[in-house]
Amino acid sequence: MTDTPSYGFDTLQIHAGARPDPATGARNTPIYQTTAYVFRDADHAAALFNLQEVGYIYSRLTNPTVAVLQERIATLEGGAGAVCCSSGHAAQIMALFPIMQPGMNVVVSSRLYGGTITQFSQTIKRFGWEAKFVDMDDTAAVKAAIDDNTRAIFGEAIANPGGYIMDVRAIADIADAAGVPLIIDNTTATPYLCRPIEHGATLVVHSTTKYLTGNGSVTGGCVVDSGKFDWAASDKFPSLSQPEPAYHGMKFAETFGPLAYTFHGIAIGLRDLGMTMNPQAAHYTLMGIETLSLRMDRHVENATKLANWLEGDDRVDYVTYAGLESSPYFDRVKTVCPRGASALFTFAVKGGYDACIKLVDSLEIFSHVANLGDTRSLIIHSASTTHRQLTAEQQEAAGAGPGVVRVSIGLEDADDLIADLDQALAKATA
Repeated sequence: MTDTPSYGFDTLQIHAGARPDPATGARNTPIYQTTAYVFRDADHAAALFNLQEVGYIYSRLTNPTVAVLQERIATLEGGAGAVCCSSGHAAQIMALFPIMQPGMNVVVSSRLYGGTITQFSQTIKRFGWEAKFVDMDDTAAVKAAIDDNTRAIFGEAIANPGGYIMDVRAIADIADAAGVPLIIDNTTATPYLCRPIEHGATLVVHSTTKYLTGNGSVTGGCVVDSGKFDWAASDKFPSLSQPEPAYHGMKFAETFGPLAYTFHGIAIGLRDLGMTMNPQAAHYTLMGIETLSLRMDRHVENATKLANWLEGDDRVDYVTYAGLESSPYFDRVKTVCPRGASALFTFAVKGGYDACIKLVDSLEIFSHVANLGDTRSLIIHSASTTHRQLTAEQQEAAGAGPGVVRVSIGLEDADDLIADLDQALAKATA
């Protein structure tokens, strides 16, 4: 199909990027389970390797099944192009790779998934990169953290685990003034609830493992480029603006224009880092996206009902769901994610750490797993698991203190979920 603005989200989530298979007429996107592709002739092969022609060379770089998924996610996000990879963590490194150099830094939200905090505070040091953690609600602190070596700002549209809503437009304005891209992790929101590019984001990353696939079956990641950033406007991004030795001095920004970042992600990022998404994972995620809007509406409906019930329960100290009228982020939801605040939030159990452990061990419907965005309702005690490597101060800053549990509300009957939490809270606080 030809994607135009006249198509609604529900139509695009089913059709964008997909066409009947030209060889067989198969309506569903086939799983192209192959490592390599036969060239028409020597000239065709040379053109592909020189980036003079778009096509398939080797599945570390490109694959027809993955290509459909890339086009679909880019379309839903309103981006110019996308690169899919093996996981959400891979997507984060892929997002930074074209724009960072040794000695450079990225200004990062202090409210992030624990694994991301560890990746940014520890692992990226091995590349010679630095992360500066700030509270994204404090715009003065964000501005103060930016210096001559800053190459990006990174945050989550809806933060994991607390469900806090980021003022994407305010941070985008700061990034624009500094001449650096804003990278938004849109995993928790999905493009159905929030489209960060419309709020000024340059790049969007996803762990497609979560809501996009929606059933906890495969891992994957994606980087979406808005196509709106001028990488050649300064000398800050030489990988994109300066001659590339591996391609005979070609300049990506000059040659590919709005698609420069996307082509670099494939031709350099996937080529050398090898963080490739396999075609079967892409197939599962394509099937999941076909029902994204339906699932997200139910996720939001269930989360709102459970959050209100928890907020009124004497065994609970507080609930962080931004969809609650008591939340300081309630008004922000209306502009950043008007269809709802997703279904991820935390709540504090009276009795602290020990009560949280008893709670997760007493639940019957909720699954105790290190994942989110599943059809099934999930729970985890972040301080003893996903945020365990962080200091106490970092845990509190991320909204993952010792007396807090994170829930990802699924698609079950909401009354059954309430009953399950009720009996587990009774045991946990007895």
